[in-house]
Amino acid sequence: MEAMREPLPATIRITGYKSHAKEILHTLKEKYFKEVQDLEVDGQKIEAPQPLSWYPDELAWHTNLSRKILRKSPLLEKFHQFLVSETESGNISRQEAVSMIPPLLLKIEPQHKILDMCAAPGSKTAQLIEMLHSDMDVPFPEGFVIANDVDNKRCYLLVHQAKRLNSPCIMVVNHDASSIPRLHFDNNGKKDILFYDRILCDVPCSGDGTMRKNIDVWKKWTTSNSLHLHGLQLRIAVRGVEQLAVGGRMVYSTCSLNPIEDEAVIAALLEKSEGSLELADASPDLPGLKYMPGITSWKVMTKEGQWFSNFSEVPTSRHTQIRPTMFPPSDSEKLTEMRLERCVRILPHHQNTGGFFVAVLVKKAPMPWNRRHPKLRNKEVSSSGEVAPVEELQMDESPTDVPPADGPSTDAPVEEGERNPSVPETPEPVEVKKENVCGPPPPKKMKLFGFKEDPFVFLTEDDPIFPPIQSFYDLSPDFPKLNVLTRTHEGKKRHLYMVSKELRNVLLNNSERMKVINTGVKVLSRNNDGEQFGCAFRLAQEGVYTLCPYIRARIINISVEDVKVLLTQENPFLSKLGDEAHMQAKKLEMGSIVLRYLPDPKDLDAPQCPIDLCGWRGKTSIRAFVSRNERLHYLRMVGVEVFRDKQGKRNDGQTETQEESTEDAEGLSQEVDLVEQEGAETEKSSSESNPNGTELVSSTCDGSTS
Repeated sequence: MEAMREPLPATIRITGYKSHAKEILHTLKEKYFKEVQDLEVDGQKIEAPQPLSWYPDELAWHTNLSRKILRKSPLLEKFHQFLVSETESGNISRQEAVSMIPPLLLKIEPQHKILDMCAAPGSKTAQLIEMLHSDMDVPFPEGFVIANDVDNKRCYLLVHQAKRLNSPCIMVVNHDASSIPRLHFDNNGKKDILFYDRILCDVPCSGDGTMRKNIDVWKKWTTSNSLHLHGLQLRIAVRGVEQLAVGGRMVYSTCSLNPIEDEAVIAALLEKSEGSLELADASPDLPGLKYMPGITSWKVMTKEGQWFSNFSEVPTSRHTQIRPTMFPPSDSEKLTEMRLERCVRILPHHQNTGGFFVAVLVKKAPMPWNRRHPKLRNKEVSSSGEVAPVEELQMDESPTDVPPADGPSTDAPVEEGERNPSVPETPEPVEVKKENVCGPPPPKKMKLFGFKEDPFVFLTEDDPIFPPIQSFYDLSPDFPKLNVLTRTHEGKKRHLYMVSKELRNVLLNNSERMKVINTGVKVLSRNNDGEQFGCAFRLAQEGVYTLCPYIRARIINISVEDVKVLLTQENPFLSKLGDEAHMQAKKLEMGSIVLRYLPDPKDLDAPQCPIDLCGWRGKTSIRAFVSRNERLHYLRMVGVEVFRDKQGKRNDGQTETQEESTEDAEGLSQEVDLVEQEGAETEKSSSESNPNGTELVSSTCDGSTS
């Protein structure tokens, strides 16, 4: 409790899969961490940031800086700006330490099909995507992540988080996790049921573990919060294990320390599984993490403070709120077999974090209700070996295979923690005639709320849009045209997106079955000025690393000095480039280009990872089409100091950019003061160039143009 009353320290995670991770780590260690470690703010001495001992490759760090100090202190202004800018460009995530644990325990490999059941706001989803792309040289891993959330508005927050990683292997969908529909896919010409190799089940919870960052929990917390949520959590977990492939892993987690939401759900799940599920021992996977084992005995308390040791003590009038599954199993032998001590409970004082609960489940065999009753409805044996129902329901129906025998309370949900505030209303419990007898579920209508999304239209191989693109950029013959999609049936296509082959398969076979919010990464954008040069589409920076492996023309090799020129000057003349880049640029026609920096192993002061920038070759000048935060990121990588000059703001609220360059005996050193409007969370920039490249307009989300 003493630890709970202290502010939560700031923790950051470096995006691990990007080849830039080592460069960012180097910048953090050598510059920013050294600058902050000897400071004193409001009488508090700032400790040197330390890597989280249990997180691989020193990619996660914590400091005793709270978010409040970080935002308010002028001494930490540069460090704060660095964090904001790198977070927006997807290279750093400011994420609570304990929240990083569940994805690590999933043991993800690039070929895995992954479901994130309650994904918003998306920091764990970002980790899943990173692990999928562990090999940066493979633009399309075989696996994918389907990230789901019940709240339509929070799905767009999820999209924003996922988009920072520019992956073609992520799809955001909007469903109630407790009845998320089974998906189909085409398996060598035969329709099959999709089972997931890995499932993250980070359920809505009362959030008592978040008291350090969410002050409201202190006032609003009651024991009834957990009683209301238990049934929903169990239904979500059951739906998860139903969709898990045999041999797959599911991680169940909450930011609550209440056993009603934690061990009680796991025990009920293990009991229903009749040996199909096993609790895995997570301790070898997180060396250095301090935690306590799961508990095997607990009591249930009402809002009024009444305690019950087992269900037989609960008066009949309370049976709608208090369920048998909330208590530990009464059979001591069964309880021992469950090995609930393998659950992981992280307490705030263990290593100065929030409170958290994690359990890792491995599926050994199909769930009992999938094994029995083969005649209840038409069945099909899937490639995973599990008998799965083939949905012959109407297309707007969503199956909920077998609900837990003990449904949720029908009382209205209460306020809960910050992390998952969007708990759906708990539906009426489904009646089951006999205890522990599995029966077919009634059909359940799938309700669709929120915005109507644009369609996802895949292009055909002979679409007339391809030949000009293919010849202009000299795309290699193995370019996967079938993976290209657009968001409109009619009119001119404005943007082209790409998804992986496996996600395409899922989209094509489930368009009526699920509500897709977003998928794919933008690779090309229409630019009508380019039409006269042979191609009406310019490259998009978001998809440059996805598309570049297939591009064989219009590439200019640039040096570190060229990177500095391109990112600090608005529209430099071709002659400003180095000799080699200048020669290559002169040979190219006007239009979209790739500006590629390749590392020199001999020059250890320069970035040791490749950089691809989208650009435009004008008549006499050249321009990099890179958003502001990414510019700042690349400038830091090449050693240019970037910070905001607060005095540089104009009174009308606009921002201005100042550039200063000085040359001394040691060579060129440039300093750029880039001013960013206070409070702006994200910048959507679109840039257009006229044919002769002399005028460029860049518009930002606040309506200002430069």
